[in-house]
Amino acid sequence: MSGNTIGKIFKITTFGSSHGTALGAVVDGCPAGLELSKEDMQKELDKRRPGTSKVTTSRGETDEVQILSGIFEGKTDGTPIAAAVYNRDMDSSAYKALRNKPRPGHADYGWISKYGHYDYRGGGRASGRTTIGHVIGGAVAKKLLEKLNIKVIAHVTKVGSIEAQKIKLTEIEKNIENNSVRCADLEAAAKMEELILDLKQKGDSVGGIVETIVLNVPAGLGEPVFDKLDADIAKVLMGIGSVKGVEIGAGFEAAGLKGSQMNDEFYMDNNKIKTKTNRSGGILGGISDGMPIITRMAVKPTPSISKVQETVDLEKMDNTKIEIRGRHDPCICPRVTSVAESSIAVVLADHLIRAGFINSCKL
Repeated sequence: MSGNTIGKIFKITTFGSSHGTALGAVVDGCPAGLELSKEDMQKELDKRRPGTSKVTTSRGETDEVQILSGIFEGKTDGTPIAAAVYNRDMDSSAYKALRNKPRPGHADYGWISKYGHYDYRGGGRASGRTTIGHVIGGAVAKKLLEKLNIKVIAHVTKVGSIEAQKIKLTEIEKNIENNSVRCADLEAAAKMEELILDLKQKGDSVGGIVETIVLNVPAGLGEPVFDKLDADIAKVLMGIGSVKGVEIGAGFEAAGLKGSQMNDEFYMDNNKIKTKTNRSGGILGGISDGMPIITRMAVKPTPSISKVQETVDLEKMDNTKIEIRGRHDPCICPRVTSVAESSIAVVLADHLIRAGFINSCKL
C-alpha cells in the first residue's frame, strides 16, 4: 500500500489503524536544532482527543504520545522523528457482524474491492483515528513555523444550516477555546452544539465547514505548475477523511464575480507590498503573495449513524439491512480543526525549506 507519505523534503509518513496496536508518524527532513518536546506534541493531540465533550465520541483514549527517536537533549538531531500513540480503549465486537456488509458512507467497499483482505475494525486504516499521525507531524511543523512567526488557526464556521457570523481575527483564537464546537461566534456555537446533541440523540449526524487561516506567510512559497502551494494545500486537506470539498480565498464564489471584483489590488504599507482585498486567499499563480492564506473545507456528516440502513451482504450477494453500533462523533468538525491546522502546517514547512526560508540541515 502506498500513499501514506506527504512532502518533498519535510516528509510525514503516518501509520496505524483504529483498533490496531498503535498509530503515529515518522517525520523525516526536519532540521537539527529545533527545540521539541513531548508536551509540544501532546498539546496538539489533546485538541483532537476523543471524549473531551458531549459533542465527541465517548471512546476513552488519553492519546498519550511517546517519542521514539529523533530528539536528543530536548532538540531535534536531524534524524527521523518517530512518535506513537498506543490504543487503549478498543471495542471491536460491534464490527464483527459488519465484516462482509459494507457500511453506507464508509470506505469499506472500496477497500474490499482494492485489497480484499483488510482490517475492518473501526474502519481500520480508513478511520478518522489515523489523523493522529497528521497531528504528530503538524506539531513538528508548527514548531518550525514559529521560527518565522507563522501562525495557523482553524475554526468551525458552519454546522448543518447554522452559519457563524464573521468574527475579528483577534477574537477567533480566543473564542474557539471557549466552546466545544470550536466556533468563534459564541452565539452560533451554542446553537451548533444544540443541533449536534439533538441529532446524536436521534442516532443521526451532521456536517459543516472548517476554515483555516495562516498568518505571516512570506511571499514566494510554492512552485508555478504541478507543486503550486494551493494545489498542495488542497491535496493535503482532501486527504483528510470525510472532507468532500476545498476552497481557497473566494473559492466557488469567484465563479460569479467580475474580474474587477475578484482582483486584489496592490498597495504599499510601511515598505511592504500588500493587497487591499484577499479574494485570492493569499496565493496567486500557485505562489504565496504574503497575505493571510484562507482555506475552507466541507466536512460531510459522520457516516456512522445508528439508524437502520440498507447494504449488501457480500457473502450471500444479496440485499440486507444493518444497524451500526459503537462510539462515534455526531459531528466531525470540532475535532478535525486540529487536523486541518496540522496538515497545512506540514505543507508550509516543506515549502519553506524548499524555498530556502528554513535551512534544511540545521537551525
